[in-house]
Amino acid sequence: MAQARGLRGLRNPVVVAAFGGWNDASEAATGVIDHLAEKYSAELQFAVDPEDYYDFQVNRPTTRLVDGTRILEWPTTEVLVASLPTRDLVLIGGPEPNYHWQQFVASLLSMVRTVQPEIVVLLGAMLTDAPHTRPVPINGTAGTKQLADELGLDLSDYEGPTGIIGVLAAECDGIGIPVVSLWASVPHYVAEPPNPKATLALLAQVEDILNLPIDFGDLGEQADEWVNQVNELVSDDPDITSYITALEERRDEAAPNGEAIAAEFERYLRRRDRRRG
Repeated sequence: MAQARGLRGLRNPVVVAAFGGWNDASEAATGVIDHLAEKYSAELQFAVDPEDYYDFQVNRPTTRLVDGTRILEWPTTEVLVASLPTRDLVLIGGPEPNYHWQQFVASLLSMVRTVQPEIVVLLGAMLTDAPHTRPVPINGTAGTKQLADELGLDLSDYEGPTGIIGVLAAECDGIGIPVVSLWASVPHYVAEPPNPKATLALLAQVEDILNLPIDFGDLGEQADEWVNQVNELVSDDPDITSYITALEERRDEAAPNGEAIAAEFERYLRRRDRRRG
């Protein structure tokens, strides 16, 4: 994995990463990388050699026509740099690898050491029973208690099978790189990508974590249109409509109480004070 000189001397850099597949329900997480790369004209720094990491019967190459010429594109993980007004974002995106995970992660960590980021933000999305009509739940965790307290997140305590996001989080934490993971809950009954509402929710959380104004473009309009389309799809099925109503009632009953809202406000104030400092 050759590294580019463009990864040195970046301005207040942060790393934002997402991987397709198991970690990426409805492609909501990789949608954040795609949005940032497009909105800020991110420049490609390098791509991994797909022969080392991908099963082409699982992640197949694709062809497309460009001005009458057929282009063959192989699945790979790319590293790009997006230049924002006050800092640079290093964006990592691609399919979850099929082979040689330890080598893959070691290569990415070598790149991260070169960048020396203030923080690494890892994005994922999972299928849950969240109703599409309510705000998208985002589960945010940090690798250390200090970072969790500073950002108003939970300390990661998950145990069980994990994907490349979990492996990267553990390895970053192991070498002292500040890392947070943000997971969006995507309705399991409408899992087909894209899901702009979940992508927007993740992007808004990234904005909050980094205290960095981000151009959302037309994601808000896309999210509203997506909700309307889902409403139309389910309106003719009384069983699904009844199921969604039950999910809404369950979600509303679990809405934060006054103490939880106050605690969240206190976490917001701590984040604000930390950033001003």
